[in-house]
Amino acid sequence: MEICPGKPYPLGASYDGYGTNFSIFSEIAEQIDLCLFDDSDGETRIALPEVTAYCWHAYLPGIHSGQRYGFRVHGPWEPSAGNRCNPAKLLLDPYAKAIEGEIVWNRAVYPYRMGSSDDGIDRADSAPFVPKSVVISPHFDWGDDHHLRHPFNETVVYEVNVRGFTRTHPDIPEDIRGTYRGIVHPETLEYFKGLGITTVELMPVHRFVHDDILLRKGLRNYWGYNSIGYFSPHSGYSCTAKAGRQVQEFKNMVKILHDEHMEV
Repeated sequence: MEICPGKPYPLGASYDGYGTNFSIFSEIAEQIDLCLFDDSDGETRIALPEVTAYCWHAYLPGIHSGQRYGFRVHGPWEPSAGNRCNPAKLLLDPYAKAIEGEIVWNRAVYPYRMGSSDDGIDRADSAPFVPKSVVISPHFDWGDDHHLRHPFNETVVYEVNVRGFTRTHPDIPEDIRGTYRGIVHPETLEYFKGLGITTVELMPVHRFVHDDILLRKGLRNYWGYNSIGYFSPHSGYSCTAKAGRQVQEFKNMVKILHDEHMEV
């Protein structure tokens, strides 16, 4: 696979139509592997060759939107100093714009040995049990969309949970209930406008996880306050499981709300 000189900034995966630049920050790493996953979860590891201002980076031609990836960090295992580098553990890109898959709470997802002191390193591979970051295309037709900037003294804020508000609404088609598309269905928009809403405040919509203790009880994280990807819209609110599709749906939701003179 061809590897070309890349750029340290912006952090994350930046797709330009021909390939993708990857960049991740670490002050203590001795090596960082970019891990690319195919449709069968086969893994290709590429040691990032360049370091600029603690940013490890490379540009890979031919890596397109939809590519799933993660990182493995080689470096010191010194829990007493707060350093827990463990290349057996696949890490999400903290700047990932899309994340695919759910955590399976296998012991391999933990960096230390379960049932003993957390100083002991666990070398089981976590990749089969953790979500993957996804390269996305930045292209989207925003048209003449712009910030509305309603004056504060005229602002009426409506706080809403994407899934909860639309999940059982009888007038919203069943296939888009609980999704970003459900939030901008005509029935929803009519309700918002009837209340005089100027600003829709969405409860957590960045990527979050369902805790092990909840799953073992047959429950889920309803409110979303356990985020693992602050730059990635939550895929559980998307109409499709296709990698990265949640980004397009989220942007479309924002655009439609703006068209209806509502801030987000």
